Amino acid sequence: MPPTLPRLPNISPGPTGQIEREASAPLRGVSLQNCRRACCSGAPRRASATARSLKNMSAGFSRNQDAAMKTVKIDHISIQVRDLPRSIRFYQTLFGLHQVSEDKPNEIVRLGATDKTLVSLHHKAPMGIVDHFAIAVEGFDRDAVTQKLKQRGINPEQDIDAGFHVKDPEGISVQIVGA
Repeated sequence: MPPTLPRLPNISPGPTGQIEREASAPLRGVSLQNCRRACCSGAPRRASATARSLKNMSAGFSRNQDAAMKTVKIDHISIQVRDLPRSIRFYQTLFGLHQVSEDKPNEIVRLGATDKTLVSLHHKAPMGIVDHFAIAVEGFDRDAVTQKLKQRGINPEQDIDAGFHVKDPEGISVQIVGA
């Protein structure tokens, strides 16, 4: 019989965006050995129970009533590439994407499965990195979002590469767009 795991504390993004756990709910009586036994034993029954627990825990994040914005989807990703024509061919032949738009002066080609951009390819150094990704939010209003972000101590930025965006704790640009 697998060991019984204690109730997990409430975990949520704090006012700074960092993940915080409820101070009044420490993990009591949990040893590394018990966690390994319960989660890593390889037993399908226990693994699926763990997967359900993680899914339920992550669902709590999406229902966060204190969130500044309601995320709808990942809108697109932007990649800086060395060889623009080669990268275009790769995404066209492997994934069936077609050119949605092009910004010749800035060497940017946007590809998608429909008329909506999924992948933006930018011929720019440093190459081979994800420049930014975009999150589509419900009811996007730049001024209202700017005000909400500033109330949380976050200053949004605007530039040619990532548009209207914020930096995550790792310094990655997260563009904010309408859904």
